[in-house]
Amino acid sequence: MRKSFYHYLMKYRQPTAKDNITKFANAAYDDHSFPKQSEKYDEISSYLEMNGSYLDSMSIFDQAWDQYSIEEKE
Repeated sequence: MRKSFYHYLMKYRQPTAKDNITKFANAAYDDHSFPKQSEKYDEISSYLEMNGSYLDSMSIFDQAWDQYSIEEKE
């Protein structure tokens, strides 16, 4: 079974942010409205465009999504 993007992203969560994906994971963890069950790019991307002020750039999400897509292939 494929993990949700949020579940995948949580493996990057660390007490001190070392890179942009770790910062993203830490911020998504603190975002109680993040679509935690979603596996859909469009749903998560739209959410982040409207509510992801913690992302410096959407390219960080795109990079994390690319890794998620590769590692979580069905």
